Amino acid sequence: MEKILVGAAYYPEMWEESEVEKDIVRMKEAGINTVRVAEFAWGRMEPEEGKFDFGWLERAVEKLYKAGIGVIMCTPTCTPPRWLLNKYPETRTVYADGTRTEVFSRCHPCKSSPVMREKNRIIVTELAKRFGAHPAVIGWQIDNEIFPYNEGCYCPLCRAGFRAYLKEKYGNVRKLNEKWGMHRWSLEYDSFDDVIPPVRGRWEHPSLQTEWTRFHCKNIVSYVNEQADILHAYTKAPVGTDMMATNLLSYEDVNEKLDVAQYNHYEPAAELARMTFGYDFLRTIRPRPFWVTETQAGWNGSTFAEFGYRPKGACYANSWLPVARGAEMIEYWHFRAHPNGHELAHGALYNTAGRPYRVTEEIARAAKEFEACRKALAGTQVRSRIAIHYSSTAVINSINAPLLKNYDYRSTLIDRVHAAFRHMNVDVIETGHALDGYKVLFSPFLSTADEKGLKERVMEWVKAGGRWIVGPMSDIMTEYSSKYTRAPHSFLEEFAGVYTRYELPVANEEYRARWAHPEMKGEIGLSMCYSAYELRGAEAVGVDDGGEVDGLPVITERKVGKGSVVMLGSLPDLTMLRALAQGVGIMQASDNIVLTERTGEEEVIIAVETEGKAGTLGVGAPRRDLIGGRTLSGTVQVAPYEVLVLVQEK
Repeated sequence: MEKILVGAAYYPEMWEESEVEKDIVRMKEAGINTVRVAEFAWGRMEPEEGKFDFGWLERAVEKLYKAGIGVIMCTPTCTPPRWLLNKYPETRTVYADGTRTEVFSRCHPCKSSPVMREKNRIIVTELAKRFGAHPAVIGWQIDNEIFPYNEGCYCPLCRAGFRAYLKEKYGNVRKLNEKWGMHRWSLEYDSFDDVIPPVRGRWEHPSLQTEWTRFHCKNIVSYVNEQADILHAYTKAPVGTDMMATNLLSYEDVNEKLDVAQYNHYEPAAELARMTFGYDFLRTIRPRPFWVTETQAGWNGSTFAEFGYRPKGACYANSWLPVARGAEMIEYWHFRAHPNGHELAHGALYNTAGRPYRVTEEIARAAKEFEACRKALAGTQVRSRIAIHYSSTAVINSINAPLLKNYDYRSTLIDRVHAAFRHMNVDVIETGHALDGYKVLFSPFLSTADEKGLKERVMEWVKAGGRWIVGPMSDIMTEYSSKYTRAPHSFLEEFAGVYTRYELPVANEEYRARWAHPEMKGEIGLSMCYSAYELRGAEAVGVDDGGEVDGLPVITERKVGKGSVVMLGSLPDLTMLRALAQGVGIMQASDNIVLTERTGEEEVIIAVETEGKAGTLGVGAPRRDLIGGRTLSGTVQVAPYEVLVLVQEK
């Protein structure tokens, strides 16, 4: 990582060419060294079928290059031009009611359409020929926020593709009926032709919904890989695709053939600390440092502004936080507010008339500090000894068969697990990720634990000395969103040394636990599902306190080889999770401060205040702050949204 890339999405097709030169001056003033272009400009690139015009884009890219501003070139396949969608209506998505989408905004294409695929290949190839070797182009973005919108496409091609996908996976319809349990309610299919895609809002079969989601996600991965193959033939610059970190569309699957993980996020300032979950996840997807390709500078907006204006300092902290956690790029959406169109009210670095917003000064300040801290950032990286599982399969199961009312898997992980480790380095990993180097692994709500070889890998990892903290609601479902029949879990009871005596699924906090050992004092707060156990080789850590299963173990631990398995029947409070992790924080700090330790050529600790209020940090031995130039020791006050980059005093 040579330097931190600071940028914004820029749309030269929106402006007269003379304005591009003026905007470049503004970019330099704002500390912008990278812009993302062309993601929605197919209509300008190919105004008529087979007639291409890249002159306007080439001139803009050349001007940016001469000004020392790097370019992320985007493929425009999110927004095919109207002439294409009208001439080839089969390229448009079909809704569940059978109607084809009108041409009204973006994300119209059907991912199954051979015509759409062919037109994509043509425009991407033409774009790659012209810019693949251009020295200004330092990276590529495929499409824009690609996702199975509106539950996917229901056109005849997608319906046929879905049935073909099922036939390939299950072989025969008898096996599908068996795995899905279709004999219940006499729902057995006679052939794959009988399978009708589900419609959200109806009381549909969970297994059907799960496989429909998987089919569209697989189709999207193919859609992305097709473009990646073309780009890789013409460029050596890293290729990625910008996504939200919902993980419904598996980040691991989409990025398998890509070079850099890209991440878009838009949240109000009050959720600043929660965003570290996404950073800790993106950091594990590809070896190269991840890119934040979109975040908001001020407010969100379509035809009206929403999500609130960022308080003074919040944008500055929002710039530093992903960089502290391992990002190579922070890009804002967008550079200059549009004069018209669907997102007329969205915030930007500059307004439509080219005048800066207040937050622009904060971005410029962060950019200067990144340069001043370049050596400390470039020579270090984030290394974690603690990991939390975040599974795409669990995301899909939580949507199609949540089991708990108002249960949100991702929010639960962020607020009830990941939040415990704001003062520690922690990786958020998919189930296929290697476990080497981790001391502690959390797997809460990991509904399907027997996938991607995880069962065998985690058992060997525990025997070698790992500490696996697993549950609640882990290892309870097959990949088909069905429950196990031999036991409540596929293998977890036997491995953890317990027998599940009772299942009491709740999503509230009506249970409490006490320590199993009398010398341990205090109450353990519980929440989010509940199971009570009998011990079959494990020892009790916490037992139910005064509830309907009073005295039964609800948290257990079993020694296995050199390691141990901690079984959670319910999710304990954040204090208990930290205790179970047996981890030591980077430093003592108030909860409103996020700490990150970076190691390499030297040890660097970055503290970011995230709630807009004063906090405290226990620095201990003297350390120098690279931003303020001060030498700090002992307990220091941290101002609202302040950032400290601390190195050991030499």
